[in-house]
Amino acid sequence: MTHLWVRAESRENEERVGILPDGVAQLIAQGFDVTVEDSATRVIDIAAYKAAGAQIASEGAWVDAPDDAIIFGLKELPDDGTPLRHRHIMFGHAYKGQPAGQRLLSRFKTGGGALYDLEYLESADGRRVAAFGYWAGYAGAAVSLLAYAAQQSGTPCPSVSTWPSSKAMRDDVKTALNGATPAALVIGALGRVGTGASDLCEEVGLTVTKWDMAETAHGGPFPEVLEHTVFFNCILARPGTPVFVPADTCEQDRNLRVIGDIACDPDSDFSPIKVYDHVTSWETPVTRACDAPPLDVMAIDNLPSLMPRESSEDFAAQLLPHLKSLSAIDQGVWGRAKTYFDTHIQKVTT
Repeated sequence: MTHLWVRAESRENEERVGILPDGVAQLIAQGFDVTVEDSATRVIDIAAYKAAGAQIASEGAWVDAPDDAIIFGLKELPDDGTPLRHRHIMFGHAYKGQPAGQRLLSRFKTGGGALYDLEYLESADGRRVAAFGYWAGYAGAAVSLLAYAAQQSGTPCPSVSTWPSSKAMRDDVKTALNGATPAALVIGALGRVGTGASDLCEEVGLTVTKWDMAETAHGGPFPEVLEHTVFFNCILARPGTPVFVPADTCEQDRNLRVIGDIACDPDSDFSPIKVYDHVTSWETPVTRACDAPPLDVMAIDNLPSLMPRESSEDFAAQLLPHLKSLSAIDQGVWGRAKTYFDTHIQKVTT
């Protein structure tokens, strides 16, 4: 019998969840065992999971879960170096040369467990089957435009916290812009992330230049990026991704004032944004990359959690059909995710 263990998120400012109570009830009806950890921060109350028939465990109890349990979360585990013996479903951020990702893979190699990375959960034609991308794009555009508004008024970008809805977020951005309409460029505009970023911009009155593969196929350079006031990178860093913002940007003539690096892989070897090297936070949403004139970079890496309920509902609906196939975890989308893990774990030396 397949046992899915839904762990509490340990990351600060993370309220999302990858399965809703209705999904739990459907898995139980299909014959799954489902355990859900209690959480002080999850946007869905634990009582709803209990009512759906889940077994309830204390927060962090997954470390003592049965060996055959499949541990399901979204964001990273505590980086404490302990060996990982279970199979884990999560966003591992481990396959692009990230230092934390290499430590994570070492823990799997030591413990004998396996990572089924949600970023690499793909259909047979290579398309991701479930993603938070739309809401990452929407929220990333919103925070970047709040940063632009603050920059224009000569004040630091304010900290951010969760919004109850996308409408509330959009209304706050409109108020902050106060009629300003900076020229915006979205690269990756045809994908989920780019669509979300473009939608938010257009809903607050901006005209958006939308680029995708056709416009970037020549590999650069891309002077048009510097001609826009706000630039949103919505393309995941992969081998062969061209550089959109080179390291010498601060020395060039430019209109560019804010970069929303929504894909947010600053410590990847393949990052296309070369003017910064670390993620930003809810408390400090941007980092100043250039002065005179200023250039701020927004690089929050859990943007969808700014709208935890809407983003959780959307993602859970996309993922549930695939969770139902977990009894065949080495086939289909799960088998393909395992192949990514097997390829990368072979390169790890502990």
